[in-house]
Amino acid sequence: MTHQANKHFNTYKEGLDLEVLRRYCEEHGEKRTFLRGEVLECEGEPSQWLGHVEKGCFKYSVRNLSEQKDYITGFAFTDEFVADFPNCMEHLCANVSIIAQTTSKVYLIDGKELKRLFEMNKYLKEKTSEIYKHLFLQIYSQHLDSYRLTVKERYIQLLNRCPQIVQQINLKDIASFLKVTPTTISKIRKEITFSV
Repeated sequence: MTHQANKHFNTYKEGLDLEVLRRYCEEHGEKRTFLRGEVLECEGEPSQWLGHVEKGCFKYSVRNLSEQKDYITGFAFTDEFVADFPNCMEHLCANVSIIAQTTSKVYLIDGKELKRLFEMNKYLKEKTSEIYKHLFLQIYSQHLDSYRLTVKERYIQLLNRCPQIVQQINLKDIASFLKVTPTTISKIRKEITFSV
């Protein structure tokens, strides 16, 4: 397989120095604890927050109205940022719901404060286009992987990128993220176990 495994679950971080933003969240943000299942942002309602996850995990989900079913589109783990970006900066309607997957501690700042910070902080202002570029490349790569890799390869890539995912994310949500059934993931796990 020629496709390289990534070092982080959210690859937008690779090659980006966001230490200024992390520090700002920790120094000026509101520290909150979310219990499993608590909602940070709700799809269709005004998006408000950007957070830096000190500990825990959040999942991103979208609702398929025809099927009346939620699909997982991403995760934010410890030491990552969590937000419906860039909607949070204008308090626009959230495109996703963001839900605590485990008990999670996060430093939150208001999205409008984030927008002011981007405008006032020369370093972040210069980084803005780079942040958008990295986010786009992550999403584009995930989209292409859904075509160029088999489900098994995408699952193995996910484990290589984020080994703790098996402990933090249930089988149903991993399957939803990979757009397959939980039964498919169970079969892949058995194949991997018996081939070792």
